[in-house]
Amino acid sequence: MRFFDLILRNLWRKPARSLGLILAVAIAVMTVVTLDVTSSGLEQSAAAIISIGKADFTVVQKGASSTLTSTIDAEELARIRHTPGVASAIGVLVETEHINADNPVFIEIGINPGDLKAFGVTVETGRAYSATAANEVMLGWRAAANLGLHVGDRFSANGTSNIVVGTYSTGNSFGDAGAMFPLPAIQGYNRLAGIVTLVFVKVTPGSSPSAVAARVSYAQPELTTIRTATQFGRADQNLVYLEAAVNGSTVLAILIGAVIVGNTMLLSLFERTREFGLLRAVGWTRRRTVGLLLGESLLLAFVGAAVGVALSFVVAAILARLPALKGILHPNFTEDAFWRALITAFVMTFLGALYPTTRAALLSPLKALSYE
Repeated sequence: MRFFDLILRNLWRKPARSLGLILAVAIAVMTVVTLDVTSSGLEQSAAAIISIGKADFTVVQKGASSTLTSTIDAEELARIRHTPGVASAIGVLVETEHINADNPVFIEIGINPGDLKAFGVTVETGRAYSATAANEVMLGWRAAANLGLHVGDRFSANGTSNIVVGTYSTGNSFGDAGAMFPLPAIQGYNRLAGIVTLVFVKVTPGSSPSAVAARVSYAQPELTTIRTATQFGRADQNLVYLEAAVNGSTVLAILIGAVIVGNTMLLSLFERTREFGLLRAVGWTRRRTVGLLLGESLLLAFVGAAVGVALSFVVAAILARLPALKGILHPNFTEDAFWRALITAFVMTFLGALYPTTRAALLSPLKALSYE
């Protein structure tokens, strides 16, 4: 009988125990992977909002609980515009609103019409709103299609009824699924006179974006600059906490899983003491005995990891459909998530099996055969 066939036969002899170990590993992996893809998906959504403006970098309030709670006043915006190397700095106010069940987190952007072209906005139908219009709005072409609205129709938002004067495209799925208002109007709706959420900066030709970003951060330490998705932690504390939760859950899952695996493997060792004694008596080495137990454990870990990843797809899909997360959470199953699943499964199983395999290797054949 081949060594691998022996491993399979041993696991099949106690199907309930094997399934229990697989389930323990699967639950741990499911938890870790779900948190990982959720964190990555939320970061991706935040990155999509930041990238609407097609700027060299974005300026955000440092330490804000989330990117959309950032506040930058008119004086700070003026200082950004006067920073050496800045060609343009477009201030926008971004908010979200529950429109209906299909659009629970609808993005609304306040921006001056003179900044639309530099912001990367193309008017597809109708016209742009005027700078001081109180009840005019442009809808992204995706939003217009989703809501079934056209130029001349009414769109209710911020407790007001607005005339749709045009539709636009930005080339960004988040931007095209939202709406744009005159900046003073949306500031008035939210009682945030002179306040913007984000500032999208383009540098002068020949200037280094990183150098200009450093100047902005140095001159105004209460603000920070973002150029890549990995830099969101500077401004969005929620993403920092979520990433810490992912790392913490991985460690916790490994420790709890190792205890469960260790207890189960130790019970298996007690039940199979005579078997191991017989194997040792017929010439099996300690290394081969350890290899048998580790092989059984790691095979269960691999199957458990596969089941856990499959479960994480289901759980992530359910979370993405929850009203509070619909439209914002798009689970992002990256390569790192799958590696985290495998590492979690194998580390917890290896640690759990370490003590039982050591005891099995140190068994005396004579004492093992006489074990009752």
